[in-house]
Amino acid sequence: MDYRIVHELPGRIRLKCRRGHAFTEHEAGVIEYLLEAQDGVLEVAASHVTGSVLVLYDCGHKGGQDRERILAAASAIDRSYLEGESLPAKYREPGIALGTCALFARSALGRLLPMPVRVAINAVRFLPFLLRGLRSLASGKLDVSVLDASAIGASMVLGDVGTASTIMTLLSFGDMLEGWTKERSKRKLAEGLAFSCDTLWVERDGVQMEIPASDVKVGCEVVVRSGAVIPVDGTVTRGEASVNQSVMTGESLPVHRYPGTSVYAGTLVEEGELLVKVTAFDRGTRVSRIAMMIDDSVAMKANVQGQAEMLADAVVPYSFMLAGAVFLITGRLRKAVSALLVDYSCAIKLSTPLAILSAMREGARLGIVAKGGRILEKIAEADTTVFDKTGTLSVASPSVAKVVPFGGWTRESVLRTAACLEEHFPHSIARAVVKKAEEEDLKHSEEHAEVEYAVAHGIVSRICDSRVIIGSEHFVLEDEKIPVSDQEASVIAALPPNQSMLYLAVGGRLAGVLCVEDPLRSEAKEVITRLRGEGIRRIGMLTGDHERSASHAAQALGVDFYGSSMLPEQKIGYIEKLRASGAKVIMVGDGINDSPALGASDVGMAMKESADIAREVSDVVITRGGLESVLTARRLASGVMRRVYGNYVFIVLINSALLALGLGGIITPSASALLHNASTIGASAMSMMPILRDGGPDGRDDR
Repeated sequence: MDYRIVHELPGRIRLKCRRGHAFTEHEAGVIEYLLEAQDGVLEVAASHVTGSVLVLYDCGHKGGQDRERILAAASAIDRSYLEGESLPAKYREPGIALGTCALFARSALGRLLPMPVRVAINAVRFLPFLLRGLRSLASGKLDVSVLDASAIGASMVLGDVGTASTIMTLLSFGDMLEGWTKERSKRKLAEGLAFSCDTLWVERDGVQMEIPASDVKVGCEVVVRSGAVIPVDGTVTRGEASVNQSVMTGESLPVHRYPGTSVYAGTLVEEGELLVKVTAFDRGTRVSRIAMMIDDSVAMKANVQGQAEMLADAVVPYSFMLAGAVFLITGRLRKAVSALLVDYSCAIKLSTPLAILSAMREGARLGIVAKGGRILEKIAEADTTVFDKTGTLSVASPSVAKVVPFGGWTRESVLRTAACLEEHFPHSIARAVVKKAEEEDLKHSEEHAEVEYAVAHGIVSRICDSRVIIGSEHFVLEDEKIPVSDQEASVIAALPPNQSMLYLAVGGRLAGVLCVEDPLRSEAKEVITRLRGEGIRRIGMLTGDHERSASHAAQALGVDFYGSSMLPEQKIGYIEKLRASGAKVIMVGDGINDSPALGASDVGMAMKESADIAREVSDVVITRGGLESVLTARRLASGVMRRVYGNYVFIVLINSALLALGLGGIITPSASALLHNASTIGASAMSMMPILRDGGPDGRDDR
């Protein structure tokens, strides 16, 4: 593999494939498999989107040797091996239903075999549990693995093969569920972000020609026409255009690009034509750098441990202490074994992943897809929620909020005339004007002459021998010198500062102003209020919109803080500062520009209409519904964590009673183990019951 080292810290190194040596999603899994097999490697994350490989390794006394071995192994991975190697089963998402059926079927069939065969089979099954327990002891840990091995071994010693088999089956089932949720949470980024094209139009010596994308270099001048996606980062050298940069900045309205201004790969030219001098192409573009930041953010969260493991490990020492105390007091090994057979951790370890899996399925039914059980825990723990504005708190569709007539014109005539002109130009503001006229059933006839479009400024035409212009304040009032009276200026100054203004002038006089806004979602304020009732202490908003618009939205929604005119790098920095201050942050967004912040937050939530990359990097994807789903996710997560702790209390009470009965000689260890397993299954059954019995956040079933 031809690579270079792009970043390195002790125990952490990132490799980047050189241009032309990228790998596929399948090959990424093979690379992870091969590098994780090296001594000292803790985890490997290969991203086919960015062409990078992140390696986490033990930087102890052999750290230097491990580093050199890792680099040598990476260099030895060649293309022929990647293409010919099949992906190991470990790196494929397991089929949970099939695996569960096979596990319990084997356990049931095993009970039909003769006892000597059952003993031999269970002895073989016991070996992995024994080795796991011994490894934990060798590492100085007294955890669930040690207790599991002790409980199974004690059952085998006492000749209770059935109990040993049941314990191993239940533990294997818990491991299967744990592995399944982990693999789901490690999905790779979608290829959707990796902007690609086979050919581009460039201009050389005044001649336009089409060339292969591989021939494009920094300094080339690329031609981008109306309706095309800009394929490079660069500087405009000729032409003017309206460019939709919502994927980068979140701003819903197009911006005017002209010579000397910058443009970015992935943004869209709505009208006009540009000649762009290339400053970055392919993996060097801002979009690709966003992907790299996302990759880093996801990797940093990969080692978080689940609540079930922590709870289970915490009670293990007490189980051993109790067993030892019983043996010292009574001198009877059988009673001491009862303390191990009736442990607390087995039920906790099994019922907790079942509760979380059940909540994940319930969430999916309600249109909330969580990528792993740990995400629900983090949602429940969160105390801060940060929203993107455009497309998340707002509807991301400009609309005409108000029409103000001047000079004897009526409101209807201003809107009708504006729609008559704007219908010829399908940019977002024009569509808003035409839609408003259609909603009010304002018909018009084609009385105007041929229209002329001044890119990012406005439209010029003639109606009944009168010159008609519509466009921005700069175009109409400054360039076209349309006079504005003091009274008209006073009315305009009183209009909402968060709205964009379209000026219409006919015959050299101002005829009216159309106020265009990207409205907030109707449910936004209520959802924010109700989130506070669910325990979220601070709620904020980050947006690419200008300060006046952001300030107005923040005040209308009642958020605690906001940031305006923010680029992706600034959003991720803001989230990192919040987390550094101790906040546990949920970030809700929908665009590529939100993706770094989604990856850097404790929990990233992507809205229904989100960009593909936002959906893939997020921990939670909302597949239907609006902002209410954020509230539902919080209720669901809080509910499942209450269930986890409720199970904990139930398990402690039931198993304490069984311990007392076993130690008192009222029931035998075999009966105690049977009842213990029955209580475990009971707790598991309760874990799988619905959490939000009333459906969605308003007490109704959302199906």
